[in-house]
Amino acid sequence: MKRVRFLITIVCFLTIFPFYSSESREHTNFSAIVDSQEFKDYWYDGKAEITSYKLEQARYGELHTGYAVHVFVTEDFSKSKQVKLDDPQNADGDDVKVLKLNRIKKFDTGIYRYSMMDSVFTPVYIDKYPNTLKITSSSQEWCGNTFTQLNLDSNGYEVRSFSYFESEGDREFNLQKEILEDELWARIRLDPKSLPQGRIKIIPAAMASRLTHKELEVEIAEASLQEDFDDPNLMNYKLVYDDSGRTMEITFNKAFPYEIISWEESSVSGFGEEAKILTTKATRNKVLISDYWKQNKTIDRVLRKKLGL
Repeated sequence: MKRVRFLITIVCFLTIFPFYSSESREHTNFSAIVDSQEFKDYWYDGKAEITSYKLEQARYGELHTGYAVHVFVTEDFSKSKQVKLDDPQNADGDDVKVLKLNRIKKFDTGIYRYSMMDSVFTPVYIDKYPNTLKITSSSQEWCGNTFTQLNLDSNGYEVRSFSYFESEGDREFNLQKEILEDELWARIRLDPKSLPQGRIKIIPAAMASRLTHKELEVEIAEASLQEDFDDPNLMNYKLVYDDSGRTMEITFNKAFPYEIISWEESSVSGFGEEAKILTTKATRNKVLISDYWKQNKTIDRVLRKKLGL
């Protein structure tokens, strides 16, 4: 009898608090969206969209000034090797089009600088490939280097994490297939309707995991999407994590190509008596559309000024 009551309680709980699962997502007709001329003209022009942001980064119980850069570009990606294809015409069906995000943060803490970077590879045709294929995340500062990589396989995500800290060390483990916080930026750019809402299972951002020294795991968060209170042309997407109380809010243009205007991230910063809740903030500075991989001469440094860097 107790077992029956327990099962009934669980069923009622799940009915009241349903979870948005990566296995049961209902998608817009992405093929129609990404095959549109508007999408092709913007994302398949042989160039990347580069956006710089003014950054206030919470670290060690204080806010530190710096900058962030988002580089969005479409690429042909190998489904089996999970690397950029050198010759996609001869991929023999192994190719998938991805919207890649290179996300960079640089900020100084006292005498030394943090340099952090993510690369996130999210399929353009989310209706055919509903999960991000790969994430790499690295951090360099004067204490040492760290590196984390997630690869999608048939069972979920294979995670490999390397750190100079003894307590973190070199680790390999697996996570079930759920939506990734790091892929939300690309989902906004592809179609904000693909963003999950309500109570969701989610794998937190790799950068956030590094800064909080918390191992990646599937967590529960409340996700919401609504019009910006101050500007009807903008939308706000917000995550609130159950356990940590950490919040992430991204503000973006309501109209295509859904440019990301700013974001805020609140969490505990610092250790021991220095620990306090602070809010990291980033606001858009400059935008440049460029085949930047060709702009590698001394004369091209002027483009950094155009980005406000």
